[in-house]
Amino acid sequence: MITPQDIARINALARKSRTPEGLTTAERAEQMELRRRYVAAVRENLTAQLDHTVIQEPDGTRRPLRPKE
Repeated sequence: MITPQDIARINALARKSRTPEGLTTAERAEQMELRRRYVAAVRENLTAQLDHTVIQEPDGTRRPLRPKE
């Protein structure tokens, strides 16, 4: 789970990376880990949303969205 503090830290590191001083090796590693966790959370949320999506047919019947094969 990504917290608002994690997102704020991602943004702070992104801003610092654009400055002339740049990021240290430790900060770069932290940034990569935070980004990895953020992307994993986005994928998890999208998967959960798609798992609960239903298709309504023209005749009114509803069927769950099936995973792509």
